[in-house]
Amino acid sequence: MVGTGTGGEPESSDSLRTFGAVVQALRENAGLSREEFGEYVRYSKHTVASVELGRRMPDPAFVERAEEATGNTGALRKAVGRVARQPGLAAWFRQWARLETVAIALYTYECRMIPGLLQTEAYVQALSADQLPPMDDTQIEELWAARVERQRLLKERPNTAFSFILEEHLFLRRTGGVEVTRELIGHVLEIAKLRNVEIQVMPLVQESHSGLQGPLHLLETPENRWFAYIEGQESGQLITDAKVVSVLQRRYARMRSQALTPQDSLSLLQRMRGDL
Repeated sequence: MVGTGTGGEPESSDSLRTFGAVVQALRENAGLSREEFGEYVRYSKHTVASVELGRRMPDPAFVERAEEATGNTGALRKAVGRVARQPGLAAWFRQWARLETVAIALYTYECRMIPGLLQTEAYVQALSADQLPPMDDTQIEELWAARVERQRLLKERPNTAFSFILEEHLFLRRTGGVEVTRELIGHVLEIAKLRNVEIQVMPLVQESHSGLQGPLHLLETPENRWFAYIEGQESGQLITDAKVVSVLQRRYARMRSQALTPQDSLSLLQRMRGDL
């Protein structure tokens, strides 16, 4: 299932804490304070602390710079590899999920299902009920735990700009039934109150649409590099080619002009919830 990285299990907080402890031990062995280490890895001392305390998944740039700052022992590359293999997210989605944790801008267009960052537990259960091969209760619980962890980004990163363009039919489909849909719309409306979140609905009738090629995810890193991600059935692709990413950025920008304004989108969602 797209944009949500299903097919996996939640990242282990224990493994994150273990990785963080390795970072701290190597940093202290190198005689570096968190602030000094932060200068090497180009992140604030607060970010360094979050990684060392196991509260934050390190992105690839952090790992590589941390390796250089601590003598290129290879220990951090091996340690982060074990974290990445932990249950939680589909294997093809994990690299994108790590980039999400440091993004300063994150844009999502979805035409198949509500994206993971906006899902509710009941909605996840409804989606999981139709998975093939079938999933057991433990797997479904793990999928929801992974969603909860990712959704923390919306509130814990208030300086990150989140933009969502959602097709109207995603709500009209009533996945899981009326009550699940009513709760889902209410949840999306609550998330839309966050100052760093913008939600737009692409109307059901739209004669001009730049997103017909499928779902699209874009993000900008603190180094102002842009990446894109697209996902199909049982596969996903991280796009790093600047020319391709530029094309996808232009498509997303056009869709923002074609979708309803944020205010009109929320009004539509409120009416839809009232009609259920």
